Amino acid sequence: MTTASLSDTDVRVRDAVMRQFEWDPEVDASAIGVAARKGTVTLTGYVETYSGKLAAERAAKRVRGVRAVANDIEVRLKLARVDADIAADVARALEQRSTIPAGVQAVVHNGHVTLTGQVNWFFQKRDAEKAVRHIRGVRDVVNYIVVAPQAVERDVRHRIVEALHRNANLDAHHITVTVVGTKAILEGTVSNWLQRESAERAAADAPGISQVENRITVESRLGDMDESC
Repeated sequence: MTTASLSDTDVRVRDAVMRQFEWDPEVDASAIGVAARKGTVTLTGYVETYSGKLAAERAAKRVRGVRAVANDIEVRLKLARVDADIAADVARALEQRSTIPAGVQAVVHNGHVTLTGQVNWFFQKRDAEKAVRHIRGVRDVVNYIVVAPQAVERDVRHRIVEALHRNANLDAHHITVTVVGTKAILEGTVSNWLQRESAERAAADAPGISQVENRITVESRLGDMDESC
């Protein structure tokens, strides 16, 4: 994609993402490439850690005007680690998290970690992934942990809506919530990715919810791009 083919907005978004990388101490952008097209940002290149790859994605999502991120960054290790050593560290990390049940297991193959097992709460599934993604040598994490179905409280939709409106990081006026069985469905619009992810976390923490289908779209409010430049 050449600069000539980019709109002014594309260029502003791309440059804003690159400036955000320079600002964020968790991101080493020395070998990361950034392209922007109609609100979609594509990240390429390589970093040394999986957590660094995720940090770049988080940083890009914070930028106004970004509606989607394609994270094609490759994890390249300076010093390779054998799977047995990575697996030992993964097992230790899972054991040290008191929120994660003993039934959660991990398989490591060529640095790729696959998590399986069953938990009672969605946040436990999330915590298991957080526990292992910073381990040196991990290239990717696939989370197949299942959230066991629980009885959904009758007013759970109302409680999710209340939680969304309590959240200081979230403007919930344009979000609707539907509960089907143990699944919460979020729809509507927000102005940035932080709000989208905050809404998903709030719904996932509701009692009895085992799955969140996040259909919320990111739509920059009028003037957002001008304010970010």
